[in-house]
Amino acid sequence: MKIEELFSVAGKVALVTGGSRGIGAMIARAYVSNGVKTYISSRKSEVCDAMAKELSAHGECISIPADLSSTEGLIKLVTEISKRETKLDILVNNAGATWGAPIDQFPEAGWDKIMTINVKSVFFLTQQLLPLLRASGSDENPARVINIASVDGMHAPGMETYSYSASKAGLIQLTTSLARHLAKDKITVNSVSPGPFESKMMAETLKVMGDEIVANTPRGRIGTPPDMAGVAIYLASRAGAYLTGTNIPIDGGLVTCL
Repeated sequence: MKIEELFSVAGKVALVTGGSRGIGAMIARAYVSNGVKTYISSRKSEVCDAMAKELSAHGECISIPADLSSTEGLIKLVTEISKRETKLDILVNNAGATWGAPIDQFPEAGWDKIMTINVKSVFFLTQQLLPLLRASGSDENPARVINIASVDGMHAPGMETYSYSASKAGLIQLTTSLARHLAKDKITVNSVSPGPFESKMMAETLKVMGDEIVANTPRGRIGTPPDMAGVAIYLASRAGAYLTGTNIPIDGGLVTCL
């Protein structure tokens, strides 16, 4: 098989949650630029619409704003996708949030909000989209679910983001459970654990600890859009069709080389 066929994602249909900025936008741009009809979703409609318009210069990108922290928002997204498509080839569960506070002041709201968005909504969005994912999958070309976790779910982070690191560790475990039970439906489920990348969520961390993070990263830099694009395309292409239940750190060796 030629490399163009092995890594091609052209003609597929994808949904990228949290696709209006940061890592989600990096993944959406990679898909759109390589022939994937890509839906993006995020909480702020004006931001989501603007990114879809920008990406549409390179291919087909459609905005469906939705707040996945609520059941109503989740169902709205599923309903809109189901109206437009009879199958879904790629689901990227990227929407997420973080919360930081000293342990003595860490609020219950900061725990519940992060667990809801980062874990609960991933499970129930995947559940509700199973009919479209099942309609896509085949033995040779399964449907793909890609969960965006974090290296903070693989080690103890330096910052006091207790619910965030716990949620991302939970998401990695959820990935393996989903992979086991959805394999029969011809759906693969993998997670990607980014290290430091330029994003709104990482902005404050990079401002405070950027030099230290770079110094402690074996590759000596933070991640770039092509780094994220490469793993997203691999997992969605024929090249990644036999991989399931795996977590891929994309961190320049930050965690795995400690």
